[in-house]
Amino acid sequence: METLTSLLGAINGVVWGPLMLILLLGVGIYLQIGLKLMPIRKLGMGFKLMWQGRDAKPSDKTSAKPGDEGEISPFNALMTALSATIGTGNIAGVATAIALGGPGAVFWMWITALVGMATKFAEAVLAVRYRETDSTGYHVGGPMFYIKNGLGRKWLWLGGLFSFFGAVAAFGIGNTVQSNSVADAMDATFGVPHWLTGVIIMVLAGAVILGGIKRIAKVAGKLVPVMGIAYVIAGLLVLIVNAGQIGDAFGLIFYYAFNPMAAAGGFAGAAVMAAIRFGVARGIFSNEAGLGSAPIAHAAAQTKNPVRQGLIAMLGTFIDTIIVCTITALVILTSTVWMEGEAGASLTALSFDAALPGFGNQIVAIALAIFAFTTILGWSFYGEKCCQFLFGTRSIMLYRVLFVLAIPLGAVAQLGFIWLMADTFNAMMAIPNLIALALLSPVVFKLTRDYFAGKDVLPGEALDHDK
Repeated sequence: METLTSLLGAINGVVWGPLMLILLLGVGIYLQIGLKLMPIRKLGMGFKLMWQGRDAKPSDKTSAKPGDEGEISPFNALMTALSATIGTGNIAGVATAIALGGPGAVFWMWITALVGMATKFAEAVLAVRYRETDSTGYHVGGPMFYIKNGLGRKWLWLGGLFSFFGAVAAFGIGNTVQSNSVADAMDATFGVPHWLTGVIIMVLAGAVILGGIKRIAKVAGKLVPVMGIAYVIAGLLVLIVNAGQIGDAFGLIFYYAFNPMAAAGGFAGAAVMAAIRFGVARGIFSNEAGLGSAPIAHAAAQTKNPVRQGLIAMLGTFIDTIIVCTITALVILTSTVWMEGEAGASLTALSFDAALPGFGNQIVAIALAIFAFTTILGWSFYGEKCCQFLFGTRSIMLYRVLFVLAIPLGAVAQLGFIWLMADTFNAMMAIPNLIALALLSPVVFKLTRDYFAGKDVLPGEALDHDK
């Protein structure tokens, strides 16, 4: 076991090392330049399309239309993707970035998000363009399908690798790690036993997951906006209390993005490279731009226009990092707790509690629980689609059952090895996806030009997955 752990540790050091971060940023910058900064310029248009892409109502002619292909509304596709991305990364990930990289890490998280908007846009465009219809009549898509249908069958092995990494990573990063984080928070804050938290999450998540993508999307469409807005409001209350420190917090972010920070208090100090490394790594961990997970959800959207869904999809990175992560970062940096050597979710909780005594810990514990719950829902769908690509439609229900049964095990387990494996496989998902994005970028650029030139942009040919 020690040998396997050492091997995974060595692999993890490579896949989350500088070369991977350069690859993720490099592809994102290339796409952003190729799109002529369109994702940033058309941000307002994206929000307008998101609002129009809600569930169809008889009186609303601008919303998703029942005749459109797909199973869920474009809005709920975004909410399903956000359910998986808004999670522990927004609470613990931001705190870790600041604890290890200093305040300057936040600046590099922002840069990662602005670059990642182009990556998310391209992923969703290709997901809708090359999606298929499986034997049950549902639309399936994502990196494995745009590799298969966009690059051709000679690249099928690459799609298989992505699916394998995704199916395994889902059990870790999207399941056991999440339930364990919630169990720890519930035990520390409210004294709830780990096993009880695990059972409760299993029952609640099972009721949703076993119902498939339509039920997951319906729950995500209601829960994600409510929890996201509630967390932002709580963060804004803290910032009102700490209003006098907000200017200084921004000053710290911009200054230490380009200057090393000396040790102070319990803070160990950080070089500029540490700020870049941890800012980029935690930013990607939080918004998942380039990992290839979100396009699996966007492929199920009720739309016939891949570019329109891409414009909606890119908002996921903006909302996750520019809005939610920034709120967390400012809450931490307007307190003094971050200089005392704390890290992870406890740093965020103590920062909230410093401004809202008696309530801060509870706010973070509840937010962490809901964020982790929705992450479990989103990743269950990602994992099952990866499994379906490898083993066919019949494997879906077995995967769902195993996924649900793993939740309480994660709540009570020691997750050192599982976390290491999941984190490694999570990063390895990005490699096949980034290769496909780079090779298929001309398709993204052409479809985008056609869309803004007023030409019809249709999804790829209808394909039967199980033939």
